[in-house]
Amino acid sequence: MILDQFKLQHRIALVTGASTGLGAAIAIAVAEAGAHVACHGNSRSPQATCDRINNAGGVAHPISGDLSQPETPRHLVDQTLERFGRIDILINNAGTIRRAPAADYSDEDWSAVIEVNLSSVFRLSKLAGKQMIERGDGGKIVNIASLLSFQGGITVPAYAASKGGVAQLTKALANEWAKHRINVNAIAPGYMRTANTAALQADETRNRQILERIPAGRWGEPEDLAGAAVFLSSQASDYINGHVLVVDGGWMGR
Repeated sequence: MILDQFKLQHRIALVTGASTGLGAAIAIAVAEAGAHVACHGNSRSPQATCDRINNAGGVAHPISGDLSQPETPRHLVDQTLERFGRIDILINNAGTIRRAPAADYSDEDWSAVIEVNLSSVFRLSKLAGKQMIERGDGGKIVNIASLLSFQGGITVPAYAASKGGVAQLTKALANEWAKHRINVNAIAPGYMRTANTAALQADETRNRQILERIPAGRWGEPEDLAGAAVFLSSQASDYINGHVLVVDGGWMGR
């Protein structure tokens, strides 16, 4: 049956940035579809997300680490393999944003954003992809891109550069790994109601301008990504490679 292709039973997923917001919603969604989930958190513990999954009859395990540090991706992969024995699904959701005019943007902020949003995505994908290749039975990697994978934004040069890089990295890895039955794709969320967009939501003028352009007429909620995340993690997406799926209420089509 076609609905069986969306089920994730017997799959192991690692979801980064799963403490709150988009990552928590994605971790819960793949768990509801049947996956066992390693939920990563950094400054905030992912325990609440794990508790919600476990209390609903799923299986989740908290792991932690600072993705601004180059050694953390290996640490997260090792923790997941130690707990579950394999990784079938990697969802690179963790991200950060720092705002300042480009002329005043510090090297420190640039490096921190690029490290978390792009370099850690490559390192995690490399490590997870290597064990998928060696295992020989495929896997799924889903990167969280952004509307700024396509647009430049304002006062977020490092974020725009990192998310443009995520889109291109997605395609580069898909080109290499499709032959190994590893599907590498991305989701580009639109304007979502999360902590990263709190400043925009609080700005009366920018909030109005954003809502006027979104055909759906509202900010996205983290749960709006659930279906896309499950789809790209499942057998239903086996012939989709290197795609960046926009989930934006129609913003890009306006």
